[in-house]
Amino acid sequence: MSVSAEPTSVEPRRHGSAPADTRPARTDTLRPHAEHAFADELAALAAQDDRPRPARWRLSPWAVATYLLGGTLPDGTVITPKYVGPRRVVEVAVTTLATDRALLLLGVPGTAKTWVSEHLAAAVSGDSTLLVQGTAGTPEEAIRYGWNYARLLAHGPSRDALVPSPVMRAMAEGRTARVEELTRIPADVQDSLITMLSEKTLPIPELGQEVQAVRGFNLIATANDRDRGVNELSSALRRRFNTVVLPLPETPEAEVDIVTRRVAQIGRSLDLPAVPDGVDEIRRVVTVFRELRDGVTADGRTKLKSPSGTLSTAEAISVVTGGLALAAHFGDGVLRAGDVAAGVLGAVVRDPGADRVVWQEYLETVVRERDGWSDFYRACREAGA
Repeated sequence: MSVSAEPTSVEPRRHGSAPADTRPARTDTLRPHAEHAFADELAALAAQDDRPRPARWRLSPWAVATYLLGGTLPDGTVITPKYVGPRRVVEVAVTTLATDRALLLLGVPGTAKTWVSEHLAAAVSGDSTLLVQGTAGTPEEAIRYGWNYARLLAHGPSRDALVPSPVMRAMAEGRTARVEELTRIPADVQDSLITMLSEKTLPIPELGQEVQAVRGFNLIATANDRDRGVNELSSALRRRFNTVVLPLPETPEAEVDIVTRRVAQIGRSLDLPAVPDGVDEIRRVVTVFRELRDGVTADGRTKLKSPSGTLSTAEAISVVTGGLALAAHFGDGVLRAGDVAAGVLGAVVRDPGADRVVWQEYLETVVRERDGWSDFYRACREAGA
C-alpha cells in the first residue's frame, strides 16, 4: 500500500514540519533559523525570480546560488553573502539538489558545511528545520520513524501511533531534509538511508504500507573525516550522494572576511561592539591559526609544528566572539590582544602535553620576534602560555 501522494500521511505534524511562512519569527530568538533571519532577502529574490523552478522549490537554482553568494538585484536590493568561497562549489551543490541525487557536503571542521546546508534548505524549501543531528547515539528511528508507545500499547500499530522522522516528513511533503555529521552516526544506522535515496521510498512493514517521496524531496548531509569517532560511509551509501568538498579559505584576506562577517552577525544578536573596532585583532587570530594549521609561517621562511586541533575558521569566529564579549563587559568595548589571548590558547592547546610545547615554541620563535606583536606576545604569556 502506497501513501506517496498524501502529505497528511505523516500527520500529526511535529515542530519544524509546517511551511515556513505559517510560523512567525520571534524577535527575541537567540539564533533565528535562516528562513526567518533572511526572510526579506528570500522574499525579494522570489519576487524578482523569473527563471524556471524545480517542483516545490521556492526559488530557481540561479536565485538559490545568488542567495548564498550574494549580489544586487535589479531593483537595488542587496543580497548579503552567506558563503565566501568558490562560486562553482555552490553551483554544483545547487545543481545536485535539482536532480534526484542527494548532496554530501564534505570538508574539515570549520568549512561552513552546516551553515551552507541550512541556507540551501531555507532557499530551496523555505524550511531548514527538517534536521537529524548525527551523534554516536543516533538511533535508526531518528532517520526512519518511531512510535508513540502509549498509543502503540493501547491500540496496536497504526498511523496515529507512528512518529515520523524529519526525513520521512521531507519525503511526504517534497521538502529538503538535512543530516548533520553523517559520519558520526553508526554505520548500520547510516545505511537505513540507502533505500530512501535509491528507491525514493520508506517501507513501513508494521503497517504493510510505504511512504514514497514526492517531487521536491532531497537530502543534504554533512560529514568530515578529521575528528575522532568517525564512521566511514559504506560504498553503497556513498554512491547515493554527489559529494561536494568545501575547501578552507584560500587566502588570509578571505578568512578574515569570513570571520568578520560572522562575528558581526553574532555580535548584533548579543549587543556586542562593532567588528571594525577589532579588525587588527581578527587578522592576528587568523594569522596564528593559519600558520599553525599549515605548519609554516606566512612568509614561508620558518617551518612549524602543528597542534592536534583543527584551528578552523569556525574556531577563529568563536575566539573573536568571546574576545568581543570580554571587551564589552570587562573592557572599553574595543577588541584588544588581551581579549583574544585566552581564547587562542584554549583553541591551540587541546592536548596539554604535546600542544603546549608546540604553542610555546611558536610563541617564542615567531610571535616574540614579529614587529608590532609585542602586545599579543605579552597577553599570551599572561594568559598562561
